[in-house]
Amino acid sequence: MKAVVLEKVTPIEEIKLTEMPVPQVKSGWVLVKVKAFGLNHSEKVLRTMEIEENYIKKPVIPGIECVGEVADPGDSRFEKGQKVCALMGGMGRSFDGSYAEYALLPEHHVFAVHSDLPWGQLGAVPETYFTAWGSLFECLQLKPDDTLLVRGATCALGYAVIQLAKALGCRVIGTTHRESKFGLLEEAGADEIVLDEGVITGKVHSVTKVLDLIGPRNLRDTLTAVDKGAIVCNTGILGGVFELDNFDPIKEIPNGVYLTGFFSNYPTQEIMDEIFAFLNAHDLQPHAGQVFDLDHIQDAVAAQDSKKVNGKVVVTV
Repeated sequence: MKAVVLEKVTPIEEIKLTEMPVPQVKSGWVLVKVKAFGLNHSEKVLRTMEIEENYIKKPVIPGIECVGEVADPGDSRFEKGQKVCALMGGMGRSFDGSYAEYALLPEHHVFAVHSDLPWGQLGAVPETYFTAWGSLFECLQLKPDDTLLVRGATCALGYAVIQLAKALGCRVIGTTHRESKFGLLEEAGADEIVLDEGVITGKVHSVTKVLDLIGPRNLRDTLTAVDKGAIVCNTGILGGVFELDNFDPIKEIPNGVYLTGFFSNYPTQEIMDEIFAFLNAHDLQPHAGQVFDLDHIQDAVAAQDSKKVNGKVVVTV
């Protein structure tokens, strides 16, 4: 099979496909014929820095999600040819991931898919919509009468969040640091758009829920931008800062404001069923900003890194 294999920090121009044997199924694992996978910021972190850490299995095929068909179910609950998705659980780090024609995956992180979406659109769903769903409904407890602020809304996750929140009936405010992206947020369904130059305190009002995708770089400001009773969920790290130094929660979380975070490592069949049922019920079309085939994986990664693609970059196999 063809696959991308990483052993060290790898710039875009060194990404290439390698021929290697198709993995042999083993007890508790499922061999999936990959049909599509989405690209994620997490994989850029792996490729540009995390690959040097000792806990990363090397060499490793990157990719934290995929959709496809069961090629060999082994002793699992699945049937050959069944449509499935897989995400997280160490995929692309502790064991080989999805940048390949086949992926050998642990059964507990493979899930049946009930959807008639084409592969190119289906590839935009697993990690992005699972993260959006968990952030909105598990962490933020989103309700139709909420006003949701999405900080860093022009990434693929931001688009998915706006889509889900609007389908639920919420008012949505989206932020971006580029005025050129205002039209895209309007197209996504945002009711209000705020230019984010690093400080939004005083720029937004009557916000009840916040999904912060920028992360620790601006989180202190996010906490002071909301009214008493608001919930802030930190999910993303688009700001490039991974932790808060010298953070004093007693002094820096305003009284009556609640801070939580979503860690997307624990998907379940029940949650994936809920996501696809919601998409079907509301006739929502996941947005793939640009679709490449596997032979053009280097172009796909370059497109993601350019930040010029409006929506999820998807690779079909």
